[in-house]
Amino acid sequence: MKTTTFENSNDATSKAGSHWLISYYLIRAAVSFVWIGAALTVGAVIPIAAAVLLLFYPAWDAAANLLDAHRNGGAKRNPTQSVNAIISLIATIAFAVALTSGFNAVLGVFGFWAVVSGLLQLATAARRWKVYGAQWLMILSGAQSALAGAFFIKQATAASLHGITDIVPYVAFGAFYFLISAIWLVVSEARRRNA
Repeated sequence: MKTTTFENSNDATSKAGSHWLISYYLIRAAVSFVWIGAALTVGAVIPIAAAVLLLFYPAWDAAANLLDAHRNGGAKRNPTQSVNAIISLIATIAFAVALTSGFNAVLGVFGFWAVVSGLLQLATAARRWKVYGAQWLMILSGAQSALAGAFFIKQATAASLHGITDIVPYVAFGAFYFLISAIWLVVSEARRRNA
């Protein structure tokens, strides 16, 4: 009887966590799609709008990671999200400084941030796999983020001019991964209910 109660409790916790992850992934995707729209319109033609969008992106990532950690037992139980939030806050400040030197400097900072943030996202997804499953896209997203970051660092050293639209494909892939991960979790949950 005690074992059944414990199992039911674990199942309820897993379901609640899965519902949160679905909502969280959908919110992350929606914010990213809105950011892309803003970057391709006002951000592409108004420099101050591009600067605001660039500062918003890592700041939003920091807030999202903190919220996710909070909803999953707090910062101590979720070290990868907590460290990711700190890195993203540092990146926000670094972006503000880099903006005074030109977009190539911003792209370099973005690259370093993408590498570290991507690896931390990969670690978070790998840890969650045991509880929620359906994390392979988040692992792939983290790995791709790290690779894209290395590419941005290389681009930043090139003489060619860069702008906010160079970052749009990176954000678009992230939004796609979050959206598909949410759908995948919904399908996985439906299969578990029907099993």
